[in-house]
Amino acid sequence: MSINLCSDSVPCAEAHSTPTITHPQITYNDLIDDLAAGIKEKKLWKIGVELEQFAFDKATGAALPYEGMPGIRMLLEHFACKFGWEKIMEDGNPVALVKDGISVTLEPGGQVEYSGSPVADVTAAVQEMDSFMQDLNSAAEDCGIGFLRKGLHPDWHREDIHWMPKGRYRIMRDYMLKKGRHGIDMMMRSCGAQLNLDFSSEADMVKKFRVALALQPVIVALMANSAKLDGKDTGYASYRSYVWTQTDPDRCGNLDFVFSDDMSFASYVDYALDVPMYFLYRDGKYLDTAGLSFRDFMAGKLPGFEGMYPSIKDWQDHLTTLFPEVRLKRYLELRAADCNSDAMVYAMTAFWAGILYDRTALDVMHENGDGLVCGFAPYVAGTGGKRRIKCRFVIRGL
Repeated sequence: MSINLCSDSVPCAEAHSTPTITHPQITYNDLIDDLAAGIKEKKLWKIGVELEQFAFDKATGAALPYEGMPGIRMLLEHFACKFGWEKIMEDGNPVALVKDGISVTLEPGGQVEYSGSPVADVTAAVQEMDSFMQDLNSAAEDCGIGFLRKGLHPDWHREDIHWMPKGRYRIMRDYMLKKGRHGIDMMMRSCGAQLNLDFSSEADMVKKFRVALALQPVIVALMANSAKLDGKDTGYASYRSYVWTQTDPDRCGNLDFVFSDDMSFASYVDYALDVPMYFLYRDGKYLDTAGLSFRDFMAGKLPGFEGMYPSIKDWQDHLTTLFPEVRLKRYLELRAADCNSDAMVYAMTAFWAGILYDRTALDVMHENGDGLVCGFAPYVAGTGGKRRIKCRFVIRGL
C-alpha cells in the first residue's frame, strides 16, 4: 500500500515538558476553592463533548502498535502536520495534540480520544465534532487506519493490544493488577462517551450532581454498545458498565454522599482526599505514588517524598484519577455512556443539556424524585448491565 504522508519539511509545533513546580503550601480550603472556581453565571455555561474510539489497521483489522506502519505515532504525526496541530511530547514521543481548545489524547491501549472545546450549545458541539471527525478520518485514511465505535472491543484479546508509551499508564497498569479483575480491560479494551457541563453555584452543582447520578442507568441503557467481549456474547447490553464495577473499588462506583443533606464542595474534597494516589508529575516524569495518601501529601508526610507538599496542579491531576460515573472538577463530567455513533453521541448531548441546563426540567427531576438514590447501585449489584435495566429510583409527575 502506498501512503502519501505529510512531509518532514512541514513544520509541526512541539510543546515542551512541564518544568519543576515551585509553589506555596496549599490548604484544605484551597482545594475547596479550586472546585468552586468553576462557578459561572448561566450565560457563560458551556458544553464539552469527549469521545474515545478504537483505531485499527484497515488491512488486517489488528490493533495498532505505537510505532509501526501503520501505527499510532504515524497517525498523530501525520494528522498534526496535515492540519496544523501542536504536538504534546513525553520522552520524545507525541502523545497528544492540541488546537483551538480541542485535544486529541491516547488511552492506554491506543484508543484515540477527542475532547472538544467548551462551546455555547449543542449545535456548536455537533458542528465542531463533525469538522474534527472529517479531518481525523481523512488523516487516518491516508495511513490505512480505521476506527471502531464500541464500548468494549468485541474481538480483541488483552494480548492483542499494545500499551502506549505514557508513564502514567505504566503506573496505573501495575496498580490495577492489585485491584479489581477488570481494571486492565477498562484501560485497554473500553471506550466511552462523555459530556462536561457547568454549574452556577454550589447548590446548582449539588442538584445537577444528584440528578446526573440518578439517571446514569437510563443513559447506560440508551447508549449500550458493548454486548460482546473476546468474541462472545456477554449477556449484557453494556458489559462496559459491569467492567467498571470490577476495576478499583476505591475510585469507582457509588457516591452515596452526594445525596446527603450536607453535600457540598467540601464533601467531594473529603472523598477525593481518601482515594489513593497514582502518581506525581515532576520535571516531565511520572513518579509512582500508587496507593499512597493525598492527605499525607498535604501534611508533607508522603512516604518517600517527605517534606514535599502538593501544588494545585497536583490536586487537579489527582482528581483525574477518580472514576465515578459523575466526576467533579471545575465542571461536572458525565461519564457512564458507551462509545457510540455520532448520532447517538449528539442525542446524548441533547439529553443531558436538555435536562441539566433547563431550570424547569432540572427542578422537576430533582424535586419529584421519590428518594433519589445513586443510580449506579443496580450495576454494583450485578443487574444493571443485563438485557433488562433495573433502577432503584422513581420520578413522579412526568
